[in-house]
Amino acid sequence: MAILIFFIAHWFLSLFFQTFFQHRYASHRMFTTNKFWERIFYLMAYLFEGTSFLNPRAYAMMHRQHHAFSDTEKDPHSPHFFADVYQMMKHTIKTFGDYVKRSKDPEVQFPGHYPEWPIVDRMGSSILSRLLFGAAYACFYIFFAAHWWMFLLLPVHFMMGPIHGAIFNWCGHKYGYRNFDNDDKSKNTTPLIF
Repeated sequence: MAILIFFIAHWFLSLFFQTFFQHRYASHRMFTTNKFWERIFYLMAYLFEGTSFLNPRAYAMMHRQHHAFSDTEKDPHSPHFFADVYQMMKHTIKTFGDYVKRSKDPEVQFPGHYPEWPIVDRMGSSILSRLLFGAAYACFYIFFAAHWWMFLLLPVHFMMGPIHGAIFNWCGHKYGYRNFDNDDKSKNTTPLIF
């Protein structure tokens, strides 16, 4: 039971901070906050995203590019160029290279406020940090897994951020309804919106 509680808690807390902080705050500036709360959200995003922490500045730049060129050849992750979500996720490896470049040498194509906290960005993006989070997840499983099949959830912990992104991006451009034409294929799914 502890494994399932851990998995569900990690899934939703990671999803919340990716949606709330990196997507709504860093990318869309849907709300503003003072530096103190920005740092709290930054730290919580790092802690709950763990192995799949994404630099909020690089995330926001790529997401703004996604909206500026939505469903065109310049869109870094449009689901309309792939046969299925697995093909899109394979392309994510190429997109990850662009993300790494933006996190190291950010070219500000879309001006605006981008949250930054260099020490957390360096720490969260480091191989050591990702390995330590992965080891912590594995240790938790070793101590609390009651059945062998529970270990099948472990890889999802390691890749939770990209999995969230793929699900929401795929579904947000493939399923749902549209209130008006905005020259792309994005759709609304109100009951699932975050």
